[in-house]
Amino acid sequence: MKRIPWLSVGAVVAVAVAVTLIGVKNVQGDVDRQILNVSYDPTRELYVRLDQQFVANYQRENGVRLQVKQSHGGSSRQARSVIDGQQDADVVTLGLFTDIDALRKRGLIADGWQDRLPHHSQPYYSTIVFVVRRGNPRGIHDWPDLVKPGVEVITPDPRTSGNGKLSALAAWGATTTRGGSDAAAQAYLAALYRHTTRLDSGARGAATTFVVEKVGDVQLTWENEAIRELADTPGELEIVYPPVSILAEPYVAWVDRNVARHHSERYARAYLDYLFTDSAQEIVAQAGYRPFNAAIAGKYANRLRPIKLFNVTDIAKSWDDANHKFFDENGILDTVIGPAGAAADENAAVAIQKGGA
Repeated sequence: MKRIPWLSVGAVVAVAVAVTLIGVKNVQGDVDRQILNVSYDPTRELYVRLDQQFVANYQRENGVRLQVKQSHGGSSRQARSVIDGQQDADVVTLGLFTDIDALRKRGLIADGWQDRLPHHSQPYYSTIVFVVRRGNPRGIHDWPDLVKPGVEVITPDPRTSGNGKLSALAAWGATTTRGGSDAAAQAYLAALYRHTTRLDSGARGAATTFVVEKVGDVQLTWENEAIRELADTPGELEIVYPPVSILAEPYVAWVDRNVARHHSERYARAYLDYLFTDSAQEIVAQAGYRPFNAAIAGKYANRLRPIKLFNVTDIAKSWDDANHKFFDENGILDTVIGPAGAAADENAAVAIQKGGA
């Protein structure tokens, strides 16, 4: 048998190393074929279903398997984590216009971002409703009922949560859009927060407080979150639709600066475009969100009840104006519940009085 020269063995080793490196590169390529969706608190279940269908469709149509990672928390806190670089989001699907526009102001997202996708980058909308205990023992039907003697309210912190912000704006607008003055609205808002037992950082934390820990008489929450809570606890809870509430408009966008670095823009765009397809809109409606597609929304009218909704522009000039008026330092919320630190101290005091830690 002819001896293999040492050089030949070395060449074989070199080939083997090269193949290994190619394999590593391919694995790295697979890792690159992923996107991170930084979303707001109650969308976990929605995006699990949407992501599964999107990944399957994209692989079938393009021969590329993607991985979509999710992150959830209070909408405003999530926006801050992307701005601060704590989360390297490819896409953001947040609860408020101002949370995404805050990224534009920091140069992470391009000007005019809301016009890059259908329906002004709003694949679904929602509102704030009440969740009460079985039989509605406190007789809660409208916003004034929330401040009746002895009623305990659960709502997230408006400084960190889109649900919290929208609940505050809904409470204000439920007064002013029905003929009340700004002074009356501010007095009502102050009374509402005096009835608030605890300010959790996001919608899901507030749900745990109300549903699992059984704290409070009424919870102010997203309609979709209310529907989920009832499904998870058959016979224990009821949804109350007040006569009027706020139009909640979550927005979506890809994060230009990050997708440029990740070379992931085509995946991010395809992912967000998918949210506006009929198949995705069906999932949206089934999950308790109101799809922008009117025909699909009509199919779920018995689940998504008619309710009179007012726009943020009915109580402020714009979302930026509302953010400044209500949520900036020394804004209306600071006036009625105190600065963030003071609110945290007050919540701690309430917990101690109730025997909590």
